[in-house]
Amino acid sequence: MSSFNPFTSILNQNKLEGPNYVDWKRNLDIVLTVEGYKFIITEECPKKPENATDDQVKAYDKWVKADEMARCYILASMMNVLQHQHQSMGSAYDMLESLKEMFGEQNHAAKQTTMKALLNTKIAEGSSVRDHVLKMMSLLNELEVFGAVIDKESQVEMVLQTLPGSFQQFRLNYNMNKMDLSLAKFLNELQAAKSIIK
Repeated sequence: MSSFNPFTSILNQNKLEGPNYVDWKRNLDIVLTVEGYKFIITEECPKKPENATDDQVKAYDKWVKADEMARCYILASMMNVLQHQHQSMGSAYDMLESLKEMFGEQNHAAKQTTMKALLNTKIAEGSSVRDHVLKMMSLLNELEVFGAVIDKESQVEMVLQTLPGSFQQFRLNYNMNKMDLSLAKFLNELQAAKSIIK
């Protein structure tokens, strides 16, 4: 990994050892996204027919090069035993599926723990609304990393349900006006309401 790229240092500092699979996978996703290689995880290698057009050849070459780079990032970011076990695999996708099989149960347990934390999170009267919403946003982001799909409207609704009684009027206004806000805008509205409630 190139030492001048600050994103690759994430992987250097957090090599996959097993117990840290969830964090390692999140960091790998960041690096592959920044480097423009993440598509190889979700897209199949395009066919390279014998009479391929220039565009087909370019698409094939792009995928092969991206897969090669992703494989290098994956191998360089794991401990030696895992490198040895995965170096001969055909694609980055195959490597990731193997690692998921080895360590994926951690994902399931972590997802359950995060979901429980999210569902049990309540804000106490007088506490910081900002801190509370940021905590909930963090838990929702973790669930996304674990593969949970919770739409924007449901995320806002989940936060809305954790608010104390002093936000009853805010809740009523939100529902009556059929507001459609991102969590960030929702947080701004909550902070404005909190300053009025005081």
